[in-house]
Amino acid sequence: MASTYAMPSTKSMSPAAAVACKIISAIRRRELREVWTKDTEQDLACQSDEPLYPGMMFHLARERMEKTDLWKIIEKMPKEAMIDLDLLCDLVLSLPNLYMSTSTPLVTAKDWETSPIHFQYFSNPPGQPGKRSILWEAGYTPMSFAPVQQLASLYPTGGIDGFRAWLKSRCTLSPEPSSHHRGVDDIWIQFQRTFQVVDSILYYEPVFRACMQQMLKELHEDGIRYVEFRLVFDFPYRRDRRDQPESDYEAFFQAFGEEIEKFKLSPEGKGFHGARMIWTTVRTLSNRLIAENMKDCISIKQKFPGLVAGYDIVGQEEKGRTLADLVPVLFWFKKKCVEAGVDIPFFFHAGEWVGDGDETDHNLFDAILLGARRIGHALTLHKHPLLIDLVKEKKILIECCPISNEVLRLTSSIMTHPLPALLARAVPVALCNDDPTLLGYGKSRLTHDFCQVLNGLENVGLAGLAMMAENSISWSCFEDQNSSEWLRDIRAGLAGTGVKAASLRDWRIEFERFCQWVTLEFGSEVDKDDEDE
Repeated sequence: MASTYAMPSTKSMSPAAAVACKIISAIRRRELREVWTKDTEQDLACQSDEPLYPGMMFHLARERMEKTDLWKIIEKMPKEAMIDLDLLCDLVLSLPNLYMSTSTPLVTAKDWETSPIHFQYFSNPPGQPGKRSILWEAGYTPMSFAPVQQLASLYPTGGIDGFRAWLKSRCTLSPEPSSHHRGVDDIWIQFQRTFQVVDSILYYEPVFRACMQQMLKELHEDGIRYVEFRLVFDFPYRRDRRDQPESDYEAFFQAFGEEIEKFKLSPEGKGFHGARMIWTTVRTLSNRLIAENMKDCISIKQKFPGLVAGYDIVGQEEKGRTLADLVPVLFWFKKKCVEAGVDIPFFFHAGEWVGDGDETDHNLFDAILLGARRIGHALTLHKHPLLIDLVKEKKILIECCPISNEVLRLTSSIMTHPLPALLARAVPVALCNDDPTLLGYGKSRLTHDFCQVLNGLENVGLAGLAMMAENSISWSCFEDQNSSEWLRDIRAGLAGTGVKAASLRDWRIEFERFCQWVTLEFGSEVDKDDEDE
């Protein structure tokens, strides 16, 4: 079938890439017949009423997906340009003097699932005379701390292993809450609870440093050579064996930069280009609090210019402030950046919603008018032909997160995602994973999103995945650039002279090697009909 998307034809690809495209298409057709059907698995057909099809809901598809040949292939594909929860749990249980508290006794099933929990280092046991500190006892004194290792050993159902499983469940969205009967607001509430738990663990220096190494390792193994992280900077960061949190984020960025360089110099980090941070603020805050956070961002940019790539406003859009409402403080931020001699571009979340013509939908208009270089999600963009033309004219990339959109109940599956509509109009798109571990991926990988798109969308194929991978490089913020330099390098592509062009050329070489590997490993998949095309 001829592709209806605005993507490169295999005729414009190298011979090895063209053959790899045919091989992957043949494997997809085979797995459609043999993997994504109950016809060949009588036991499965008898045991489950769940439908089975390529591109089905991620939590239902994940285990099966990870056993396929397509998974094996896409995992090796160079993707260029979020925390392992098992590692996080191991660190919680192994670090000395780590304590835990909760706001209510963990008595009912709802308490175990929803009560806010908090982790904190204490150099000496906190003085709590007369307080009961076993979290699941009815007489527990709220917010009193107990050693994590003691609590784990006393855990009422399964001891340490049971505690580990429970903690992991509190750090991720389970499959059940993402099922169809739960609404968007319910899922967002649980999503925010997971952040609260993870943040209280992660931003203690020994945990953060260990998780950075693990996360960079997983991303690099998944074919990613450069990454831009987003973090909401409203957490207390504690240095190793310090009772009191830092007053600013200088120590955090010092550790962030050191861990990136440490990984690049390690055997596992060979070929990894680097990482930067997009500073983010929650959209529900007042102008005063946002302005204070912006001052911190500018200060850190001055001290660590190579680590801060841009600025974003995040959070559930329909429950928070619109970009239009935030315009005065965003203009103030730009003015302060000029005064400080720094350039911090916007990379906005906008259109992470399914409305039409409401205030949340209008965030797309304002993200474009405010000069965003990339827009996250943009789920309603396909409904606005004029905005599509503006996005293309202004060279704005859409960061597409299909599994995140599904898990947060904004789409039912990849089959209903607007990605094909954007590709059909030649909108620049890159695939992103958006909090993969918290959303239930298991690890910090892009392969899940790539496989979901490849399985669920007939016309994408390897050529489409390659195009979106190249887009992620073209729109990456490897270095500080003003608007004219940014657009110049995007337009120049491979012919440019800067870091971006060099990264594109490196990716092309790596992709060619990948295509040759596909041909050697799976060349027999191409049948006579494929060879005659």
